[in-house]
Amino acid sequence: MLFHLDFHVEYPAAMSQKDLFAIWVREADAAIGAKEAGVVVDLWKCVGERRVVAIVNVDSPDTLDQILLDLPIMKEHGQHVHVDVTALRRYEDFAADVKERA
Repeated sequence: MLFHLDFHVEYPAAMSQKDLFAIWVREADAAIGAKEAGVVVDLWKCVGERRVVAIVNVDSPDTLDQILLDLPIMKEHGQHVHVDVTALRRYEDFAADVKERA
């Protein structure tokens, strides 16, 4: 199953940017490892924002939920991270379905 993940990362005034970046380094290592393993199809950092967009390929919503709970940024900073999750359907499958219904 493919999912579009849109991470919005905030940090409290009491936290320094250096402290946030220390967490983000661990998160980046995990994200790149997941990409190399094929779980992450691709990911992007939005310019000028504390926002990361990813496309992931997992077996089920349960697996995705487990992965999200185990991310370094969620374990260490989760109260300041909002993730929008959208299930995706391959366009080719949708197109074939529409052709059958036409």
